[in-house]
Amino acid sequence: MQSFRALTHDFPSEICGWHVHPEYEIHLITQTHGSFIAGDHVGTFAPGHVSMIGPNLPHDWMSDLNVGQVAVGRDAVIHFTHDWIRRSTEVMPELCEVDELLKRSSRGLVFSGSTARRAAETILAVENAHGVEQLSHLFRLLSLLARAPEGDSEAVASEWLGRPSNPHSEAAVEAGLTYIFEHLTEEIRLSTAARLAHMSESTFSKYFKSATGLTFSSMVKKLRVAHARQVLDTTNSTITEVAALSGYHNMANFNRQFQAEVGATPSSYRRLAPSQKPPMQVLSLPRHVTRDP
Repeated sequence: MQSFRALTHDFPSEICGWHVHPEYEIHLITQTHGSFIAGDHVGTFAPGHVSMIGPNLPHDWMSDLNVGQVAVGRDAVIHFTHDWIRRSTEVMPELCEVDELLKRSSRGLVFSGSTARRAAETILAVENAHGVEQLSHLFRLLSLLARAPEGDSEAVASEWLGRPSNPHSEAAVEAGLTYIFEHLTEEIRLSTAARLAHMSESTFSKYFKSATGLTFSSMVKKLRVAHARQVLDTTNSTITEVAALSGYHNMANFNRQFQAEVGATPSSYRRLAPSQKPPMQVLSLPRHVTRDP
């Protein structure tokens, strides 16, 4: 019997994919680059990516791998329940220090700087320990994240984001995201995604948007631009090659979509120093959007 769960797993694996669960999750990427989704936020990741996902916030990490390639031990994950941390706080009031951290994690937190580096080491220490020693590492990790300097943590998802409330929403998003990432460089059709989810186009669109806050076409655009940023940051591919690798076969359209999302053209973005590059933007949807019950 354990107070919390700590595990590592490969990518791809059966437990990977867009999903939502009632536990808090602290997550470390140990290898590969790719795109991640937390609620209505689309970003990129690299080895050392540390995040904390609050209960019932949909999330996923997708690595850019060749067909048949497996990243062994890509993810180090810690799960604990709200009930457990609350009951622990009742007998150990010092844990009140993490209250604000728990609240902020409802929007998904991404850590950077020295906090991320130290957190990555501590997450691995949790994974490799047992018994009281493992518990002590977890408390040290929570304290480290709770005390992160303002510039070392960022809340990424919108506070108003609706949560998927039924298996139809989850099925629509899982089928849609899998289809997008398996065919990122090809033509992507809503009709195909709907067929893969075993739904009509209108039903698929309704459930996809209710769960993600985005239309299917908007998600395709966001993920393609996120992928393009990663290719620009990590390779010497030409801009034309980057466009093709991201599913754009019209350069004018690629430049227009990229600038709309990032605020710079692909070529000017590449010339920026890392500290000058704009952060991945939280998706800007109108606050009055309503969700299906």
